[in-house]
Amino acid sequence: MIDQVSDGDRIIAIIIRNSHSDNGITFFTPADFSQQLAYMKRPAGYEISPHIHKKVDRNVRLTQEVLFVKKGRVKVNLYTNERKFLQSAILTGGDVVLLASGGHGFEILDDTEMFEVKQGPYLGEGDKERFEPKE
Repeated sequence: MIDQVSDGDRIIAIIIRNSHSDNGITFFTPADFSQQLAYMKRPAGYEISPHIHKKVDRNVRLTQEVLFVKKGRVKVNLYTNERKFLQSAILTGGDVVLLASGGHGFEILDDTEMFEVKQGPYLGEGDKERFEPKE
């Protein structure tokens, strides 16, 4: 199951539920996103040939992040680029979310473990602009 949260034509978040299953490889993100998210299901014995990734200069103007909830429950609150509340989603163990644009905040509902992946280098608070949501 996949939930895409949008504000008009702008993708705010893509949520892939733990129950999602599909054969082969499925990319959930447009090719122009600075963070690419895909799902792979391959049978035993399948091989991916050895490869390296070429050095390619990329101009990343927006940090996009992927969170993988290992266990627990998290409420993610999603906001437009104008800082207006859009909607919430509850993530549970095994769910994945790509935070593509707009704003986001979290409420940890149960003891939770998550992995976070985003572009670096990381500037700490220099990467973020905190805000009070607009009505």
